[in-house]
Amino acid sequence: MIKVAVIGVGHLGKNHAKFLSKIPGCTLVGVVDTNQKAADEIAQLYPHTKSFGVGVYQTKAYTDYKKVLRNVDAVSIATPTVAHYQIARKALSQGIHTFIEKPITTTVLEANKLISLAEKYKAVLQVGHIERFNPTFVAAKEYLQNPKFIECHRLSSFSFRSIDIDIVLDLMIHDIDLILSIVKSPVKKVDAVGVKIISDKNDLANARLVFANGCVANLTASRASDKAMRKMRIFTGTTYASIDFAEKTASVYQSKGDLSTLATNPPPGFNPKEFMLDKFINVRNLVITPYDQLEQELTSFVEAISGNKTPQVTGADGRDALAICHKILGKI
Repeated sequence: MIKVAVIGVGHLGKNHAKFLSKIPGCTLVGVVDTNQKAADEIAQLYPHTKSFGVGVYQTKAYTDYKKVLRNVDAVSIATPTVAHYQIARKALSQGIHTFIEKPITTTVLEANKLISLAEKYKAVLQVGHIERFNPTFVAAKEYLQNPKFIECHRLSSFSFRSIDIDIVLDLMIHDIDLILSIVKSPVKKVDAVGVKIISDKNDLANARLVFANGCVANLTASRASDKAMRKMRIFTGTTYASIDFAEKTASVYQSKGDLSTLATNPPPGFNPKEFMLDKFINVRNLVITPYDQLEQELTSFVEAISGNKTPQVTGADGRDALAICHKILGKI
């Protein structure tokens, strides 16, 4: 059994504790929060059953993360971003497998140091880019090869969480990571604009990324919208995919003909839209099997540890997404 602790049990961390307490192959031995009451509540809510003997044992609550590191094989870090590097550096230096919520750190230099520590001490380092595990993206991924143009809209109302970071690092980073995972080409040019609406940091931003292979991505993110939206549209040479991450729907449009097959005179009762869909475009609405993507993400972390495998979202992936975020912020 992998002994694991969750460090930071606020809005997101409490769900980490919930799933890690029941994922096969691991046992939740501790939770950490600077708020003693919060740590106590989560520890009582998710007791663990030890692999030896019978019975339920209380998960221990801590306010000092250094104390829990003495008794674990792995940690999940869900603290504010500013604390990621300090905690992860301490854990990785002791060979403790580490999951870090996005963004991996505040700077690329810090991310590179964590990657080096993970390699040196042979520890799994996984970054919490949860949309990689969204069942809609997973179902559509096979149709997203060699994209030419990508458009993303990720909008939400102001949550009063993550106000320590910019909208680019808060929300846009999700789409940046997804785009990097399918484009697989260096970013050659970045243009961006940002607006401060509610907080003292940018709450709305738009960025245009031009990749070395010619692909162009246009991203808009806002945490000051009256409507929620999490959509991505991807155009390849022969395919157009429309993904709605919130509604868990995806449609794929593929070419099956061109204008050379069209008669000189349109048929009687010609309806351009219907004729196009009948003769030129094949539409496929993908079947999405729902599951909890946070549970799947944390399960993949446990499986990477137990199977001694490379995690699905590596420290390098987290660093690369962070690097693009900083390039965008540098243009705002």
